Amino acid sequence: MLSNTLWRIIRIGVVGLVLVAVAAGLVVGDDWLWVAVNWSPPLFMDFYAPDGFDLLTTFALVAAGVLKAALLWLILRTPKTGPLDRREKALRFLLYVAVAEALVLWYPASLLPDEVYLSFGLALWTAIDVLYLLVIRWRSTALRAAAGVISAALLAAMAGDLLDELDLLELHLSAPVQMALVVSGAAGILLTVTGQRRDGRWSPGTLIAGYLALAVYLMVIPLQYFDAASENLVILVLWDALALVHTVWLAATAREMPTEERGPTPSPPLRPAVRAAVASVALLPVIVVIHPEHTPHFTYSGWESDCYDRPNFGDLKPAERDATFLCLARSVDDGFAPMFPETASDQEILAYGQSLCRAEDREEQESILERAGSERASWGVDPWDLVYICPEIIGATRPELLRSTEETKAAHRAYVAEQNARCRDPWPRTRGVVQATANYSLFADGDYGYFVHDPDDSGDSAERATDAIYDDGTQIGVHGSAVLVGHLEDVIDLCLTVKAFRTAPPKRLAGWHQVTEVPVISRTGRLTVPERGEHGDAGADAPMPNLAIAGKGRYRVRVYVRLTEADEEHLVVVFPGASRKRLKLKH
Repeated sequence: MLSNTLWRIIRIGVVGLVLVAVAAGLVVGDDWLWVAVNWSPPLFMDFYAPDGFDLLTTFALVAAGVLKAALLWLILRTPKTGPLDRREKALRFLLYVAVAEALVLWYPASLLPDEVYLSFGLALWTAIDVLYLLVIRWRSTALRAAAGVISAALLAAMAGDLLDELDLLELHLSAPVQMALVVSGAAGILLTVTGQRRDGRWSPGTLIAGYLALAVYLMVIPLQYFDAASENLVILVLWDALALVHTVWLAATAREMPTEERGPTPSPPLRPAVRAAVASVALLPVIVVIHPEHTPHFTYSGWESDCYDRPNFGDLKPAERDATFLCLARSVDDGFAPMFPETASDQEILAYGQSLCRAEDREEQESILERAGSERASWGVDPWDLVYICPEIIGATRPELLRSTEETKAAHRAYVAEQNARCRDPWPRTRGVVQATANYSLFADGDYGYFVHDPDDSGDSAERATDAIYDDGTQIGVHGSAVLVGHLEDVIDLCLTVKAFRTAPPKRLAGWHQVTEVPVISRTGRLTVPERGEHGDAGADAPMPNLAIAGKGRYRVRVYVRLTEADEEHLVVVFPGASRKRLKLKH
């Protein structure tokens, strides 16, 4: 423990430094004044006042600086000496840690990851609240129990914030619940000051500081609900200064922790009316939090950022599935009206959703939506929306909708492997320099075909090849570095084999319905067929080689097409060739 003399020197020095810094800020400039008063870097000022301070704001900063210096004078009073047991020593130490965090440690702590900062705050205030219950002589079981209930509610809210930051659990608190937590904060201060008064070791000055902390808390609550107030720099500066009143109370509580030699004045037992008041203060936040079942809930507004992503059913915990359906039902991120009107509560939407699950057909779905007041009743509801609230019904006919993300990827990989396995090399004995055989997936809603092209050519060859696909009946469009090969049947999958040779291979026309040979140029030394990516809808389902084996230059592309009972099969042969003729070898 520092000596009284050294403590007074520190106290005078710190408070004097603050006053000198405020005075210097009036001379040096706005940046210095901001740092002197708000004890934060100038970059914060650049956010709130990029154009500097006006006269009113400057006056408010000076007043706030003087007020904070006065409050610091009270905070830095010399701690009392006296006997302390183990619990009292721990509470005094933790209270001074909270004071240090409020004064200077808040900024370096804010640079830590949010989950670390929240974990520190939760651990600190859990320990302080528990020690409050153990150290303060409440002289009333009801008063101690009420303080415990309030502390538990506030600590649960802090734990919820931490779990949200860790992406473990996201709690969407309704407005009444948030208001209940605000009331709990005020009730917690009031009950603690009451306990200190009944204990007897804390002076009237400390109790007054507690009541003033409660008054400041109640005073700033309305400001949180006015955007103009939260954006007004004068109000923010004064608000920051007044917040130190709570720190004064914490410091005074720690300072007067030792038990005085004289015994505390016994407090009279709680009268029945006082007991009822204490119970009301403790239970009111809890009553507000607990909603009756008929009270409408409005969890999502439809503009929530969490509503934009559609998670797979298998990735969700059972408790998250109803919330996901509510999210989709209220969503307006597609620019259209939501599935249900904004006035429909969560309970109503979930009830209508269950009815939609049991609907026999689309017409019955439209009737249900019309009764609900939906602006898009004619759309019906898709099974991939309803699966979140009735998986047992939807899963019976669409089991794939019950999969997790990993299961969906595994099913896709298995499907691709199966599709590739059905395709065979039509020229197994004629090996190209490079070659590949795979399933080629086309767009489900219709597709011209696939390209054999130079993917690094930035010209308009692809567009002009598309325009030429129907020029001569072969359904092969050619221009520059792109060849667009069409398909004969209306298919969404075809078997494709590509081979590259150094010279022209034998024609071998037997067994093919159509064989066409066209010119193409590679300007960058590449010719290939597009592959389907992880999220692509069209492309080859296996890696495709570079068919321009001779580098930059002109090539010939010979396309073989035939129809089998099960598939449409294509063979693409590429080899160097300067000819620019278009040949119909078989048609």
